[in-house]
Amino acid sequence: MNSFRLDVLEAEQIFFEGECVSLVIPTDDGLYGIQANHHNAIAPIKPGEMKITKPDGTEIEASVSSGIVKIENNWVLVLVETAELPEEIDANRARRAEAAAKEAMLQKRSIREYNEAQAQLARAVSRLRVKDRYEAKRGNRK
Repeated sequence: MNSFRLDVLEAEQIFFEGECVSLVIPTDDGLYGIQANHHNAIAPIKPGEMKITKPDGTEIEASVSSGIVKIENNWVLVLVETAELPEEIDANRARRAEAAAKEAMLQKRSIREYNEAQAQLARAVSRLRVKDRYEAKRGNRK
């Protein structure tokens, strides 16, 4: 299978660097799939689930925050605030963040504050989905 270069950079560190055969990222238009020799593009990333498939067939699933993806000449650059592997996600903390975001959305505040709460809710829900799927695969789901 054809591969492409992928660099996923968080604000604080490198999340992934290497060859990849497919990448699925969340965008405003839904999940966006990228394979080798994809046309050049730039797109915003919204909080959600990202899936990387390496040339050996192994998959890396992660929860990502907002950011941007740039595709150019068989090289993909993903810039996000955070990217978390399922085993790094604290489910209790994510549930608290989800509840706080829902509460903030219910309060009649400014449009900006409402939009920030929506983004926080989307990130918390994404983190919980990734964690739940990981736990289900491991047989630890309650």
